[in-house]
Amino acid sequence: MTEPKARITKAVIPAAGLGTRFLPATKATPKEMLPVVDKPAIQYVVEEAVSAGMTDVLMVTGRNKRPLEDHFDRSFELEEALRRKNDMTRLSQVRLSNGLADIHYLRQGDPQGLGHAVLRAASHVGDEPFAVLLGDDLIDPRDVLLDRMAEVRHRYGGSVVALMEVAPELTGLYGCAAVTAVGGTPMDEDAVVRVTDLVEKPPAGLAPSNYAVIGRYLLDPGVFDVLRRTGPGHGGEIQLTDALREMAGTGAAGPVHGVVFTGRRYDTGDRADYLRTIVRLAWDREDLGPEFRDWLLEFVDDRKPATTGA
Repeated sequence: MTEPKARITKAVIPAAGLGTRFLPATKATPKEMLPVVDKPAIQYVVEEAVSAGMTDVLMVTGRNKRPLEDHFDRSFELEEALRRKNDMTRLSQVRLSNGLADIHYLRQGDPQGLGHAVLRAASHVGDEPFAVLLGDDLIDPRDVLLDRMAEVRHRYGGSVVALMEVAPELTGLYGCAAVTAVGGTPMDEDAVVRVTDLVEKPPAGLAPSNYAVIGRYLLDPGVFDVLRRTGPGHGGEIQLTDALREMAGTGAAGPVHGVVFTGRRYDTGDRADYLRTIVRLAWDREDLGPEFRDWLLEFVDDRKPATTGA
């Protein structure tokens, strides 16, 4: 088990999904490249990792994901065109994605689930603790999560997952954790809990709690040994949840703790939530917000049903 004080500099972003919920838009465009206001969703995730000191990023990709590499690479022709126009604002925006991090790419091959995608990162990660960030989950940059998780790992060792309380009818969409309180109760803001069990997408009424695992993990490298012996689980796939369940139950590679996150999280993997995400982020933008808010309020007001007099 890696010493808990080890600084985490490596992040793994699984990005091999087909994005079927967004077809036909994702037929030729990776779902990670769908724009959220004026940046692709994947850039928000990379920026979050970098802000937490994780500058070595591995994207586990699949076929049809070449636009991810192009986005984070130099675009000499575009940069030169912007330079000739003296459009330095857009030039700086384009260049920002080039130098965010040291980004590597590795194909998953057979799509055998999140656990399999994480296992593919073993040779790159080596014997170091690392983060896993799912591209469908965006954490508002004003709400710090990864740094808080790193503090918990520094104190307790092992692995740390991010948890959010969800409505009982939604537990079947997530991995759900059974927890015990550590240094507070699970209802406290930023509470730390000990994870004692995990169930991937439990049937209605059978979840161990309403605490759902969202797409942020800090993992001890011992998870790779556990994943190597983890068989297919829910959906016939190798589930990271199942590996963490074994680690939580046996103490293999240290304990598993959770940070109960109460901040702003945006799910861009669902069409309705994707639209809500764009509205929320655009509403708060200094450059777009004032005009957009005025228009949106007028739009909503125009569609209110007319009231008739008595």
